[in-house]
Amino acid sequence: MHTKETLAAVAPGTPAGTRLTPKMASVVERMARAGHPPLDKQTPEEAKASYEKGAGVLEVPKPELARVEDFTITARDGYPIPARLYAPSSAVLPVLIYFHGGGFTVGNIRTHDTLCRVLSAKSGCAVISVDYRLAPAHKFPTASNDAWDAFQFIAKEGTGLGLDPSRLAVGGDSAGGTLAAVCAILARDAGLPLSLQMLIYPGTTAHQDTASHLRHVDGPLLTKAMIDFFFAQYVNTPADRDDWRFAPLLADDVDGVAPAWIGLAECDPVVDEGIAYADKLRAAGVPVDLEIYRGVIHEFIKMGRAIPEALQAQDDAARAIKEALLAP
Repeated sequence: MHTKETLAAVAPGTPAGTRLTPKMASVVERMARAGHPPLDKQTPEEAKASYEKGAGVLEVPKPELARVEDFTITARDGYPIPARLYAPSSAVLPVLIYFHGGGFTVGNIRTHDTLCRVLSAKSGCAVISVDYRLAPAHKFPTASNDAWDAFQFIAKEGTGLGLDPSRLAVGGDSAGGTLAAVCAILARDAGLPLSLQMLIYPGTTAHQDTASHLRHVDGPLLTKAMIDFFFAQYVNTPADRDDWRFAPLLADDVDGVAPAWIGLAECDPVVDEGIAYADKLRAAGVPVDLEIYRGVIHEFIKMGRAIPEALQAQDDAARAIKEALLAP
């Protein structure tokens, strides 16, 4: 696990006992000074626009790639799901199917464009970013269904895109990590080959009541109010939370699912449920590489211009993809 020995004093707005790295604390302080209203104080449409506007502020420069192509995947109800293919060459490559984060409510291909480019460039593999439908216009389980429809299309028709779907990984961050975990279980059930599930601070629990959720009620960045706002947009009734497609920790069993790389932020409400999911996978005999990045917060992997741990996490994730898909 990655550790950072030099930790800052607690940044303003962070709970007692939260020890951020100096650079992470500086980012949190700058966010507080900027004074932007939190997403949960905006309408869903305002939150979508606000999240997109801020998404690239701390990103590394966008890597240039040989292939960046937009296309659509037809969902089960006929909806054309937007998708974007990234590839470092025109060769037939293995592929990572990627689902963006954003609480099933915000985020899109554009907000995660740089991260997907980085993962493609560093791993030497293709990446397909999937623009699944968002709440509140599209409630549970639309995001899960779109993710699975996209996964099946790539697994079965990827050769038509110049890809090798026999070498396939699935991944995502936050809510996208939830969708990736769900697809890994469904892929096992459907007998589709999957070499890796890459879960970046995924949501896995039905109710946000772990110790880390209680510790980080006020963030930094991801607060209880924001999580409540996102999920209020997404679920139809409280019963949806007890569906394993919302909370993969509730899946009956995870025996035989793909090996996992799980990257978590130490100072994050969802860190405990990420650890719990790693434990569930390991108990079922699934190989798990768990990395906990010390002194950083939710969303950190998209802050590579400011946070060294983001660059480390990007390298680690890309290496996991490369080892799973390109190893001889």
